[in-house]
Amino acid sequence: MRYIGKVYRPPSEAHSYLLQATIGCSWNHCTYCDMYSDKRKFRVRPLEDTLADIDAAAARYGRGVEKVFVMDGDALVLPVDHWEALLTRLASRFPSLRQVSCYATAGNVLEKTPAELTHLRSLGLSLLYIGPESGDDVTLKRIAKGATFAEHAAAAERAHGAGLSMSTIFLLGAGGVARSAEHAEASGRLITAMAPAFASALTLTVVPGTPLDTLQRTGRFTLPGIEGLLAELRTMVAVARPPDTVFRTNHASNYLPLAGRLPRDSARIVSAIDQALSGAIPLRPEWSRGL
Repeated sequence: MRYIGKVYRPPSEAHSYLLQATIGCSWNHCTYCDMYSDKRKFRVRPLEDTLADIDAAAARYGRGVEKVFVMDGDALVLPVDHWEALLTRLASRFPSLRQVSCYATAGNVLEKTPAELTHLRSLGLSLLYIGPESGDDVTLKRIAKGATFAEHAAAAERAHGAGLSMSTIFLLGAGGVARSAEHAEASGRLITAMAPAFASALTLTVVPGTPLDTLQRTGRFTLPGIEGLLAELRTMVAVARPPDTVFRTNHASNYLPLAGRLPRDSARIVSAIDQALSGAIPLRPEWSRGL
């Protein structure tokens, strides 16, 4: 398949066909992110190129494709007629297809009407990966996320109304030491408000060359230590009360891999965090962590 630049996908899309329909991220201002640093100028791939890639993948893999992840950074930004063409071609070429997903921002969701989102759901778009990273408005502004707690909650309500599932991502440490408690508590409340099917907590890694790296080097941002990060995770889980959300911390960036459903398993997860804080449960060694 033809790909331009570095390619990123969620861990759960490891066995999906990756279809690159956009180049880069239409927002691309988040202070911690360098994922699309090689694609400074966002652009939409010509539709004929993307459709040709679908045809080529179908000729090679055919019935073997059950899941498709549409890239790059926030492919939901594509106009509705572009999505219509992609989803229609995907459905016609992959008879075993059961899921089409993409990254999205709260802004992407809110830019589309409820009727447009419902239409895309009817054509096969089924799952949105949204990374609020935090529920704390001060933190959201500092990391230049581009949306507030209220806007993320509104986007989730619109997605739910269209029948779209969501997988949300939160970043332990995103508030730094200064906003650690506020970040953790508000993130738990945002999980409740968004009520995603899936929620993951990752640990912030300060990537060299990013604006956040500059803040850290100049003493204006300090990442919490391991105990502080685990305390954030504990608060987030204890506060979150969605109807039923699969929760995981199995990303390689984390010190403590956990899994369960919120709120059903909240007490068990909090207990495991307490045991890790006391030293009873070993943490992932530093050498095995990564992005």
